[in-house]
Amino acid sequence: MAEISAGLLWELFKHARSWLANLNRAGERRKRQSMEALRGIIIASRQTAVYLRQLEDSGRRDHEAERRLSTRWTELGFELEDLGISRLAKRCQIAGKHWSDPDHYDRDFLEKADISLDRMERLATEILHQINR
Repeated sequence: MAEISAGLLWELFKHARSWLANLNRAGERRKRQSMEALRGIIIASRQTAVYLRQLEDSGRRDHEAERRLSTRWTELGFELEDLGISRLAKRCQIAGKHWSDPDHYDRDFLEKADISLDRMERLATEILHQINR
């Protein structure tokens, strides 16, 4: 059996320590990315609520605002999917599609999908609290 020199052991130890530090940083990075995406849900929910209030007050649709909402919800869906937060990601994708084509889904589907702004914000907040524990 070959002997392992003290130098080789030291190198192995340094490599293992470096690997563990990188693993820990990756966990912190993933946590930070998750928090940013979840906060994005809350911001998008509130932006959408403002648009809906404007729509109700004016009675006029703003296709540019709807394009921005569609894009933002879709982007958030992709971010959350990449982070493994699939339950909320799916809701974001549905919201994004709904803003791009309001007639794509029927009312029953949208009710079952539960993409209300309150629900989306509440889910994001609950997950944020879990991350911060």
